[in-house]
Amino acid sequence: MSRVIATAAVSLDGFVADTSDAVGPLFDWYNNGPVEFYGADPGRPFHLSQASADYLGSVWPGIGVTMIGRRLFDLTNGWNGVPSVGDHVVVVTHEPPADWPFPDAPFTFVNGIEAAVAQAKSLAGDRDIAVAAGNLTGQLLEAGLLDDLVLNLVPVVFGTGRPFFGNYTGHQQLFDDPKVVEGDRVTHLHYKIS
Repeated sequence: MSRVIATAAVSLDGFVADTSDAVGPLFDWYNNGPVEFYGADPGRPFHLSQASADYLGSVWPGIGVTMIGRRLFDLTNGWNGVPSVGDHVVVVTHEPPADWPFPDAPFTFVNGIEAAVAQAKSLAGDRDIAVAAGNLTGQLLEAGLLDDLVLNLVPVVFGTGRPFFGNYTGHQQLFDDPKVVEGDRVTHLHYKIS
């Protein structure tokens, strides 16, 4: 059965980007090691530490669908029609793009988080769903639709920026201890929610 896993690189003070959407050193760990590693895009190699490669190698093959919000879709131009992880991308949006140059790409545009999770589960089959952190993660947490949280914790302090949980205003939640994997300038914290 598919699990819904919110994940992102995050600063020590809980931000996934600064106020101008720049990620600064948050993604440096994707290219600071000797192990070549690929997600879904064969043209986008990563170079990870052995520990990070082993961890992602245990998680990413199980991802069938990535779920993102319209903001990330616009910032990345939908990775030019190639999913970064998984075989398909579900974009949560009130208004699909009218002139996206990759109409045949495996991207589905859905209005509402419940409908998006249902669509993602349908597309994923027995594989999992990776959710990009931010407002979408906060909404899914508040709705009780997340199964796991993965914080790829980078030793940097932003001071201000875009929070991992977006504008989450739900009730306080305490999780069990995470699985911890120490990479190079990143610590992977994998929490099971349900």
